[in-house]
Amino acid sequence: MSHTHLNWQIWALNAASLAVVGGAFLSKLLGRSPDPDEIERQRRAYLNQIGRIVEGQITDLVEVAEDKARRKSTKEVDGRRKMVCYSYSISGVSYETAQDITSLEGRAGMERIITGLPASIKYDPSNPSNSILIADDWSGLR
Repeated sequence: MSHTHLNWQIWALNAASLAVVGGAFLSKLLGRSPDPDEIERQRRAYLNQIGRIVEGQITDLVEVAEDKARRKSTKEVDGRRKMVCYSYSISGVSYETAQDITSLEGRAGMERIITGLPASIKYDPSNPSNSILIADDWSGLR
């Protein structure tokens, strides 16, 4: 084999390797965004682990239409999400928020979600507005 032919093969092999590595990097960088349900599951798990408990109150249970972008990434057939609304106070500051419990319906015990009933709320001590009423393995419902 000639010296020129060998250099060309080495150059081609390096270029192909670089293309594969670059493609893998771009694929990872530009890959699909994380599943919203998985992000919410991770948030619940984090709050369940580090959260402090405060007394709160259930204020409402509503169904809302799911946005089209989210519907494509979930298995929901009817496009409706169940939201439980609740309120709580920490150090004189009142919070009113809602939690999507669509994926937790079996865990939630929907018959126990009654407007006006007290509930235990877990919140992040470093960000008290970040809270949950129900997690995969914990419930503040009574």
